[in-house]
Amino acid sequence: MHDRVAAYRLTLRERLPRVRERIAAAAARSGRDLSSVRVVAVTKGHPPGAVEAAVEAGLRDLGENRVEELERRASLPGDAAVRWHMIGHVQRRKAGRAARLAALVHSVDSLRLAERLSRFGEAKGRRVPVLVQVNASGEPTKGGFPAAAAPDGIGRVAELRGLRVLGLMTMAPFTGDEGVLRRVFAKTRAVMEAAAEISGVEGCELSMGMSNDYRPAVEEGSTMVRLGTCLLGARP
Repeated sequence: MHDRVAAYRLTLRERLPRVRERIAAAAARSGRDLSSVRVVAVTKGHPPGAVEAAVEAGLRDLGENRVEELERRASLPGDAAVRWHMIGHVQRRKAGRAARLAALVHSVDSLRLAERLSRFGEAKGRRVPVLVQVNASGEPTKGGFPAAAAPDGIGRVAELRGLRVLGLMTMAPFTGDEGVLRRVFAKTRAVMEAAAEISGVEGCELSMGMSNDYRPAVEEGSTMVRLGTCLLGARP
């Protein structure tokens, strides 16, 4: 275990400053600064040592894409300041478990899931912080509200009393074509600009960009990047 933690410490020592420099440069190109972009370190598939090393490196926003793994991670002893993010698809039957553990659920991809999360929030006397997922690429394999219909869907989610809608999330196609990536991110930003006028939408967060595409995502307005491989290396 100690050897694994040491290996992740070394990896982060090498990679994190470089990633932050690239984010800072991308943000500057869009007229923003580094503080406007939050890094969510994705520990999916990595052993607990990765979590320990990430926290030691000053990363406080950590993400998982499976509810079961989120439960295991959140139960580990560690820094109470860690904010766990649920970034993957949430099955409706697991909605309560995700809402109980996550500081932010990124992947509200349907009204039915939103309703389930809201019922949990109301039962617990709190409002669950969420992002509404937008399918800006139009790919049938991607979840979320289609971009053209998203404002209506966002409005219906924002009406639910057990939720706090803080912004949007999207996933771009896995491609090296930067023009395609930029169009997806820009379309999501445009949806956010429209959604900001909707009653009940409380924030303008944009969770866009992963290890392969975070720089164009930041240039197009991302406020959260979900980074795994470029920070922690390949999953063992």
